[in-house]
Amino acid sequence: MPVEEFVAGWISGALGLVLGHPFDTVKVRLQTQTTYRGIVDCMVKIYRHESAYCLAPFDLIKVRLQNQTEPVAQPGSTPPQYQGPVHCAASIFREEGYRGLFRGAWALMLRDTPTMGIYFITYEGLCHQYTPEGQNPSSATVLVAGGFAGIASWVAATPLDVIKSRMQMDGLRRRVYQGVLDCMVSSVRQEGLGVFFRGVTINSARAFPVNAVTFLSYEYLLRWWG
Repeated sequence: MPVEEFVAGWISGALGLVLGHPFDTVKVRLQTQTTYRGIVDCMVKIYRHESAYCLAPFDLIKVRLQNQTEPVAQPGSTPPQYQGPVHCAASIFREEGYRGLFRGAWALMLRDTPTMGIYFITYEGLCHQYTPEGQNPSSATVLVAGGFAGIASWVAATPLDVIKSRMQMDGLRRRVYQGVLDCMVSSVRQEGLGVFFRGVTINSARAFPVNAVTFLSYEYLLRWWG
């Protein structure tokens, strides 16, 4: 079953990514910018002035593209700084060097290492608790367990997700942070402990439907191939 599990995971993950990408754009903006009054204000301004089309294979490029505030290029207007993922990657490499492409990598690793454990433990625990012995979990159970697993992991991940996003935007114009710890200390000093939970609401709102769909599609694909 390894091949089937890989394909099922890839397809379900892609579905979850497509569903959650607009929310992820809003989350990154709220974490790294102070020009928005809240979630709705951020969504309205992005929809009105920009096209949230940033799909990149690397998290750094994704964040840089999501933080572009210039409107989509129109005749006579100033073009956006990045023309797309490839141009973004080339620009970062040219202006910030090879290491610039890995900015925020430590924060990303620190974010994902424990939260992936929380993610799967929560899902498996809820499925086990609400599924009769010897039976497969129902669709409703998978949806609820997947949704709450997503919320639990993102609540735990948000503090370092804020730091990751800030580290990735650092260096765009000038270096502000010397490292992950310096970013944490500087952020708390300037904005208080609440900075670590900036974006937690949009993270949770995105996490439930995205991970519910991800796990449901994963389970059904495995059963279909079973």
